[in-house]
Amino acid sequence: MRDPAFWWQPPGTVAALLAPIAKIYAAVAGSRLKKAGHSVGIPVICIGNLTVGGSGKTPTALAVARLLIAAGKRPYFLTRGYGGELAGPVLVDTTVHRAYDVGDEPLLLAGVAPTVVAADRVAGAEAIRAAGADVIVMDDGFQNPSLAKDLSILVVDGRRGLGNGKVFPAGPLRAPLDAQLDRAQAILIIREISD
Repeated sequence: MRDPAFWWQPPGTVAALLAPIAKIYAAVAGSRLKKAGHSVGIPVICIGNLTVGGSGKTPTALAVARLLIAAGKRPYFLTRGYGGELAGPVLVDTTVHRAYDVGDEPLLLAGVAPTVVAADRVAGAEAIRAAGADVIVMDDGFQNPSLAKDLSILVVDGRRGLGNGKVFPAGPLRAPLDAQLDRAQAILIIREISD
């Protein structure tokens, strides 16, 4: 499904009509962000985004894991496994699992570091800690409050930015902007550079 064009234009009639629903969604999403998460005893680095849809989270998570490996760390990826049928926690095995099992992004992540798919992020993180990882890299999950994050990096698509600045469904924001920025430590803007 493609995102609606009005999300990426100055707020107009459609956004105004959806504003009451967006206000409710924003209140729920904002209150979730205030909850304290469970700590698993090893650092959790979360790569998330402010808006729905793709922004470059997975390539960023891969780059972070490669940096950690180069520094002598043992990172594991933790992901929900969007699009896959397995709820987990399950350690992704690229010789056995397919996209319909775990989603396509976990298969890509597993090519760089061990990857656990878990709808329950805390259970996934506990499984990762028990497996001997010394750092968890989350591909998405910024708005999920169940797991405490030590470092949250928000990725923004520099071509699209924040769209009309409205919360879903009136716009592309996953939660009120201030509530999201209060929980982040860094913002990475990704933009294609032309010659």
